[in-house]
Amino acid sequence: MGTQAPNDDNSFIPTSAPADYESYKPTNIERTAEEKAIDDWLPITSSRNAKWWYSAFHNVTAMVGAGVLSLPSAMAALGWGPGVVILILSWLITLYTLWQMVEMHEMVPGKRFDRYHELGQHAFGEKLGLYIVVPQQLVCEVGVNIVYMVTGGKSLKKFHETVCGSCQKLKLTYFIMIFASVHFVLSHLPNFNSISGVSLAAAVMSLSYSTIAWTASVHKGVQEDVQYGYKATTTPGTVFNFFTALGDVAFAYAGHNVVLEIQATIPSTPDKPSKGPMWKGVLIAYFVVALCYFPVALIGYRMFGNSVEDNILISLERPAWLIAMANMFVVVHVIGSYQIYAMPVFDMIETVLVKKLWFKPSTTLRFISRNIYVALTMFVAITFPFFGGLLGFFGGFAFAPTTYFLPCIMWLAIYKPKKFSLSWCANWSEFSPVLAGMMMEYCFFPIFMAVAISYSRDIDLHFGHGNI
Repeated sequence: MGTQAPNDDNSFIPTSAPADYESYKPTNIERTAEEKAIDDWLPITSSRNAKWWYSAFHNVTAMVGAGVLSLPSAMAALGWGPGVVILILSWLITLYTLWQMVEMHEMVPGKRFDRYHELGQHAFGEKLGLYIVVPQQLVCEVGVNIVYMVTGGKSLKKFHETVCGSCQKLKLTYFIMIFASVHFVLSHLPNFNSISGVSLAAAVMSLSYSTIAWTASVHKGVQEDVQYGYKATTTPGTVFNFFTALGDVAFAYAGHNVVLEIQATIPSTPDKPSKGPMWKGVLIAYFVVALCYFPVALIGYRMFGNSVEDNILISLERPAWLIAMANMFVVVHVIGSYQIYAMPVFDMIETVLVKKLWFKPSTTLRFISRNIYVALTMFVAITFPFFGGLLGFFGGFAFAPTTYFLPCIMWLAIYKPKKFSLSWCANWSEFSPVLAGMMMEYCFFPIFMAVAISYSRDIDLHFGHGNI
């Protein structure tokens, strides 16, 4: 398409679109039959008949996950003042950036940005957008799947030990393999809408085990000699724990990595764009997020202080039947969460196989590629079963960019708001502190590595005592 194309070809280009918009394929009409057939086969774009409540429970499942169980531990590392402020600000900021993502999904009339990297390409260019977005999105989504493999295995192990204390102890490896076996089946559901039932069950479970976590904490009461100071005795240790806690909070608000893919499943017309039902579902989801996060974080820290475990269910031992139930709820939830985060990865893998490597779309291709992916995440989870550390790492280095400031950067790049306008100030004031925090993380990276070396002793102990 040239710059002097007829008006009827370019009439849909808004004045706020970037100058290089002509490099994009403008409408679905111009797509070949082959491209349409591929889109109808790929998991993100194959079904667009979702309702607004699909958006609600998909977002709850994506966001409220294992991260909520680590929030009391994050509070212990941050302290009362910084912890409460960061928790509230994160809720507000991520709600705003999620609204930006929903708005940008159909910002160009006649085109839908169905995937995070497609929006990145529109904002930064064809190649640069891929280089910026895809690596971070893959780290987020694959990282979540690995963490949920670990979480599912640990929760199954805790359930087994709680309901059958006299039974023979089994290694964590076996429980991770049991958890993975479910995904060798569920991963062959073709698209987002086909996993709606799994996602709904997961959303209900997330609210259930979060409620159990904080109500059981209230029942247990404030522990004797509870302390609220920083647990680490050295400055490097305190700094390391602080930034790890920031990563835990970032992990807890991580639904942005799949929000465009979820919105892609909702039907859209010029009269009724998808952003209406999508935003309605997001608001419901964020209300549920608040019901889950704030009571667990604040009550859990109030009751256990800085001695709280990185998974609060470990700190709770009684009543046994309730803790066993909560752990099984966690298992059901992370089954759904794994599928939510795996679906965009499946879409990327299958897109590369079909469009770049010229494989023919088929059930066999999907069966092989998805089984390999599930097996790889299972293998990594078995090799590195360190729940708390994985949350902090993936949260700090991957979720913070894609959740907190990348939407703001894309908004500024695409809409180009006037300097010092409300939109300009809001976006710059939002992502600048987050970016500064990340730069501090990188500056302190040598210290983090020095502290992390001490964890090698934990690895040796795990292997030496047959816990893996």
